[in-house]
Amino acid sequence: MTRRTGHAPRLLLALLLGLGLAGCGEGDKAATNLGPVAFHPSDECHVCGMVISEFPGPKGEAVARDGVKKFCSTAELFGWWLQPENRRLELQLYVHDMGKSAWDKPDDHYLIDARKAWYVVGTPLQGSMGASLASFADEPAARQLAEQYGGRVLRFEQIDQALLQQAAGQQHDMAHDHAPAPAAEHMENMHHMHAGH
Repeated sequence: MTRRTGHAPRLLLALLLGLGLAGCGEGDKAATNLGPVAFHPSDECHVCGMVISEFPGPKGEAVARDGVKKFCSTAELFGWWLQPENRRLELQLYVHDMGKSAWDKPDDHYLIDARKAWYVVGTPLQGSMGASLASFADEPAARQLAEQYGGRVLRFEQIDQALLQQAAGQQHDMAHDHAPAPAAEHMENMHHMHAGH
C-alpha cells in the first residue's frame, strides 16, 4: 500500500504539469492568431451598423482573442479605440494601406498595423461617415496625397477625439467645394504607380 500512495502524488503532479503546459500552448497560439481578417460583403460596422462594403475609403478592424470588430472607416475605428474602456483591451488594430489600394475598393491583402501607419487628415476624399483618414504604410505616399489635397500627415498617437471632430467639420465643408471623382481617380493612379514596385 505504501508503494501505491507514493506514486499517486507523482502522477497527480505530472498530470497538473501537463495541463499547465497545454494551457500555455493554447495561450501562445491564441496570441499569434491576431492577424488581419478579410472584410465580407455582409459585414456591418461595429459602431454605426452600416454595411461596410457600401462605402469607399480605408476601413479598420480590431482583432482580439474573442473576436473581430470591423469598422466602415478609419475614423470609426479611432472613435471606438479612443474610448477609455477600449484602450485597455488586448488587441491588434488594422487599416488599409491606401498606397496600394484603390479608394473605391480597398484591398484586404493590404491591411497594415494601424499603430504604425501614417494618416492624412483634412482631404476632400469621401469615406463612409464624417472624417476620412487616409491610411498609408509609407510616409512618402502619405505626404504625396497631403500635398495634392492640402491635408496634414499624422501618426497614430496624434489622433484624438478633438481632431476627429475637427476633421469631420472640415470634410463637410470641403465636400461642397470639391468633387470626389478626381480624388478617387488620383487614388487609383497612386495604386497603379505603387503596384509596379
